[in-house]
Parts: sequence; C-alpha cells; structure tokens
Amino acid sequence: MHFEFIDLALAAALFAAAALYSSVGHGGASGYLAMMGLFAVPPAVMRPSALLMNVVVASLAIWRFSTREPFQWRLFVPFVLGSIPLAYVGGRITLPGHWYDWLIGAVLIYAAWRMLVDSRKAATAALQPPPWPVALAVGALLGLLSGLVGVGGGIFLSPLIVLFGWASVRASAAPVAAFILVNSLAGLAGLISKQPELPTQLPLWLGSVVIGGWLGATWGSRHSSPHRLRQALALVLLVAGVKMLLK
Repeated sequence: MHFEFIDLALAAALFAAAALYSSVGHGGASGYLAMMGLFAVPPAVMRPSALLMNVVVASLAIWRFSTREPFQWRLFVPFVLGSIPLAYVGGRITLPGHWYDWLIGAVLIYAAWRMLVDSRKAATAALQPPPWPVALAVGALLGLLSGLVGVGGGIFLSPLIVLFGWASVRASAAPVAAFILVNSLAGLAGLISKQPELPTQLPLWLGSVVIGGWLGATWGSRHSSPHRLRQALALVLLVAGVKMLLK
C-alpha cells in the first residue's frame, strides 16, 4: 500500500496525540479530531476513525493503569450505565456539516481550556464517588455528546471527577479509560448501522496510535502527570478548535 507524505505526517501527529492522551488515561479522540481537522480530513471520515482509534488506545490505557491502581468500579458503573444508550443514539445522528464543524470546534476549545486549568492543579486525594442519580445523568449527557462528536467522553469526565472530588487523577485513569472504551464502542455501533465511510489510510493510523498509546500509557502509569505536555496539547487543541470554527 502506497502512502503520500501527508499521510505519514498525519500518522506521526496521531502517534503524538495517542502518546500524550494515553499518558493520563485518555483514548485521545479529541486529539485525533484536532489532527485530522488540521489536515483537512472530511468530517464523514473523522468520526468513525477517531472512535476506532479511541477503542485501541483506551484499551491500552485500561491495561497499563489497572496494573498500577485498583480499578474503581463504583466510579465506572453508574457513569457507563447512563452513557451507553445515548452514545448509540448520538452515533446514529449525522449533523449538518457546518453544525459539525462548530460542535467539534467548541469541544476542542473546551478541552484545551480544561487541559490548561488541570495542568495548574495538584492531584487531590480521592474523597467519595458521586451519588448514583448524579453519575447516571452525567453519563447520559456525556454519552450523547460522545456519539455525536466522535469522542469517548473522557476529556469531559476526568475534569468533572477531579473538580468534584470523586477521585484523584491517577485513581480515575483506568475507570475513565473504560468509560471511553464503552462509549466509543456504543458510538461505533450506531455509526456502523449507517455504513460509515472509512479511509484507506486507517491501517496506518491505527498502527501509529497503537505504538503511541502503548508508550504513553506505560510512561503515564509509572510517573507523575505530564503537566508541561498537557499545556502543549492544550495549545494544539485550541488552534485546531479555532480552525474548525472559522471553516
């Protein structure tokens, strides 16, 4: 299979995004969307591709982080029960092109802001998991957004968990990665039912994120959170989000 230089450049960018996101227990879909947006990948291709790469990298993150911290089932189950049905529904909905661009741009800018805010905070000790009704409602909202946009929802769930004192960043890494995995699979199920368009470059992209995700998750599960890398990633997300809004 022959790849152009731009294909290899995008694969390298996806590798970097996978390494950065997986180092904090994320699947990286918002990063993949950012990179694909910068490389002018068609929206119809972006969503299924991002979800597939999310499944791969989230699986690696679960494996690496769960070997270092006990898996917090109480932090995972209610969120995911609320998210699965609406992630499937969101995956079946296709937004008009301009609405999709604006939604992706808003998601990326929000993600950049959260990255910058979180990079200035020290990790806090786990307090207590959220009440079930709250977790179910939050999971439902994030599930719908995940399916619509093509992300796993972890970029939103992690800041909420830390902000409300439901768990520390490190303790929440594996449950958040599992939440991302389940939402991505549900969103993919909704998309597959509509026979989505998949790019010929997908095997290259998947190979890149497998390597990047394994390296990032291995490093992140053994060391402190990479604050400087989060700040650099926030800048990339901000630039890509503004680009999508101005299309």
